[in-house]
Amino acid sequence: MQAEPVVDQWYAWTHLIPPATAARNITERHLRIMDSYVSAPQVHASAVKNPKLQGGPFIDYDGKRVAEIAVLRDETKRARTPLLRLSAAIAELDGLLRASAKGFSLLGLYSQVPEALKGYVELCYDLNNQPSFRIIEPLLYQSRYYDRSAQSLMLSITSGDGRSFVLSTPRLEGTGLCQKRVPFDDPFVDDLFRLERAPRPWSEVRELFGGSLDDPELVQSFFTTEPPPKYEHYTSSGVRWRYFGHGCILIEAAGVSILFDPVISYSYETDLPRYTYRDLPEHIDYVVVTHNHQDHILLETLLRIRHKVGMIVVPRSGNGALQDPSVRLALTNIGFTQVVELSELESIQTPAGEILGLPFLGEHADLNVASKLGYLVRIGRHKLMILADSCNIEPRLYEHVRALTGPVDAIFLGMECAGAPLSWLYGPLITRSIERAMDESRRLAGSDFEQGIRLVDCFQCKDAYVYAMGQEPWLNHVMSIKYTPQSKPITESDRFVTACRERGVRAERLFGEKEILLEP
Repeated sequence: MQAEPVVDQWYAWTHLIPPATAARNITERHLRIMDSYVSAPQVHASAVKNPKLQGGPFIDYDGKRVAEIAVLRDETKRARTPLLRLSAAIAELDGLLRASAKGFSLLGLYSQVPEALKGYVELCYDLNNQPSFRIIEPLLYQSRYYDRSAQSLMLSITSGDGRSFVLSTPRLEGTGLCQKRVPFDDPFVDDLFRLERAPRPWSEVRELFGGSLDDPELVQSFFTTEPPPKYEHYTSSGVRWRYFGHGCILIEAAGVSILFDPVISYSYETDLPRYTYRDLPEHIDYVVVTHNHQDHILLETLLRIRHKVGMIVVPRSGNGALQDPSVRLALTNIGFTQVVELSELESIQTPAGEILGLPFLGEHADLNVASKLGYLVRIGRHKLMILADSCNIEPRLYEHVRALTGPVDAIFLGMECAGAPLSWLYGPLITRSIERAMDESRRLAGSDFEQGIRLVDCFQCKDAYVYAMGQEPWLNHVMSIKYTPQSKPITESDRFVTACRERGVRAERLFGEKEILLEP
């Protein structure tokens, strides 16, 4: 059973949870896309078939269902009036500060803050007298701007990897779909996913869904009487790590399990071997998130495994910047109860060792974003460095880190070094138009060959793994990446693997699945 979280019928990712970023995405992404589709559906139908436009702002309904999109647009405007006003207030406040804040006291401007934002922001300067504002996020979650009724689950059967890109197309109800309208923190969510390993009679399952079902046969088709295979716990005295695809690594040692950036495939017939939800432990001690991008903190996966997770470790943010909403606040407000923040060089002691937060540069289009961390995992004598999409743009940084950590056994490094432009992800948050050349110059990109090989040399690692490349087909719905042998991330990572092997370092670009056992 595929269970997609949706907010007002749009696939839920973390910028749709915080009220401020949700407001901007509604007005500057969702409504604009729906207006465009209603006006010119065939333009969208042609665009989604063009490989060069994959991942663009085009609705994928083949030019059909126009009336339904128009209804959704109009209902969004009616139901989300407070968020529309909040979005307009953010743009108005930004313009006010540009026009009126010239380095003198900001006290007189508080009376001019738009009504929708009064009491929710602090006005401020940086040290060069550039004005800005700080959002008091916890208060927004307690206000009319955070409406849990917008959240629901879209349930269906999935049989393959052919999911369309979801961030530009709302999920409309239809044949084979069951929409359960419950907020993400409702006990129903955990009770539903516990059924994967704790079966209950159909009568109880039906009662769980509320007893009265519009299509009981459809709902019953989501379940099976066949039990999942028993999970084989790692009981040896060494370390086992498994690659689940993209940025997802499961590390097990000394009875402790640590899962990084969970984005996990469903189970179905396929020619591409992979680990799936069935290959996760019944209990996961730590889920660790590297950064707040939809391919590394996927709510679809996190909600499904929430009932079996002990602690979620996330990078600290919460500085009130619009582009850097608090990951902890977002997760706690959708029902996660034990969320711990780390900053750079802060650590968590585990029964098997330590999880240490490391600086993470780049990959955020030069925006001031603090919610990003690499990690060093110490288990016994082993040290594994999880760097995700960190871009080694300043090698001296990692020389300083190396002085603290010493050499490491293995590095996991993302090398998607082409990257989307700034506006692809953060465009709705920008209140002024940005020049195309400027937009294209600021990329969501990881390390290239030169940057990556410097990390290998710096940390004298024995193993180096390229990962988080978005190649696995079960990532299509949130990444929409199609490489050729000539694509820069492929050619650069090929050079990286070759150079590592020439240095005597075991190296590989991971794809699909991988298991490595480390000695005690």
